[in-house]
Amino acid sequence: QVQLVESGGGLVQAGGSLRLSCSPSRRTFLIGSLYTVEWYRQAPGKQRELVASITRGGSANYTEFVKGRFTISRDSAKNTVYLQMNSLKPEDTAVYYCKTYGLNWGQGTQVTVSS
Repeated sequence: QVQLVESGGGLVQAGGSLRLSCSPSRRTFLIGSLYTVEWYRQAPGKQRELVASITRGGSANYTEFVKGRFTISRDSAKNTVYLQMNSLKPEDTAVYYCKTYGLNWGQGTQVTVSS
């Protein structure tokens, strides 16, 4: 079973940046080639929420609380979807997951933003 593997999380001060990566566990699975890829996050005690998405055509959408700060992109050559996060705030602290149609949730990557 193919899984999406998230990486790139860490501890950063408020105002800092991180770039998250999302790649399939099997190279033959071409991420984003057929279906939209989404980034979600889940903070402690809260429900998982959608952060950003990118369609197979490359159109990106963002939720209001990350617009202007986060950028989702796809590198077909590297078979990876990225989430560039700038101007991070303590409220961005969460486990971040990527998701696409037909695949189960991965382990996620922890992002912690200190004030």
